[in-house]
Amino acid sequence: MKYRTRTYYTDAQKALMWERWKEGWTLHQVGHLFDRPHTSIHTILSKAGGIRPTDRRRSAKALTLAEREEISRALVIG
Repeated sequence: MKYRTRTYYTDAQKALMWERWKEGWTLHQVGHLFDRPHTSIHTILSKAGGIRPTDRRRSAKALTLAEREEISRALVIG
């Protein structure tokens, strides 16, 4: 049996997978698009139950990098 090396899909590739899946393409068709077996595509899509996850965003309550630096410098000064 011929084994392939592990493929790590980019965000753009994953977005394309989700678009094609939503359009009604089969796993085999999407896999053919990337020259990968359908099981490779199934692994990506099944993590979210076949429903595209929302884009991740940082909470508005989270500190920005500038705020973190300001706190760090203030702590060093005392």
